[in-house]
Amino acid sequence: MQTVDLLGRIAAIAIVLLCAVLLARQFIGAPRRYRLDAMLRRTTRALRSAALRLYRSPAARRAARREADKAIRRARGDDSERDGNVIRPKAFRKPRKLH
Repeated sequence: MQTVDLLGRIAAIAIVLLCAVLLARQFIGAPRRYRLDAMLRRTTRALRSAALRLYRSPAARRAARREADKAIRRARGDDSERDGNVIRPKAFRKPRKLH
């Protein structure tokens, strides 16, 4: 129940702030209004991109981890043989068909 009360208070504060900004916007001049609108657009865009980064980052981390594991397996030489510092993949040892 306390969580619901807290969320209700946060929503009420957000609505009061929004109304105050919109009321102040009505009484300022055009140049200041344009600057205020630009600032609000930048802030909204920054908040949206931050939220998207937070939402997408776990999937990106999983994908990066998979790719790193694949690269590590390739580097270990699971499908190739080493001769000193020379790596010869087994795929290159296939018999060639000469016509």
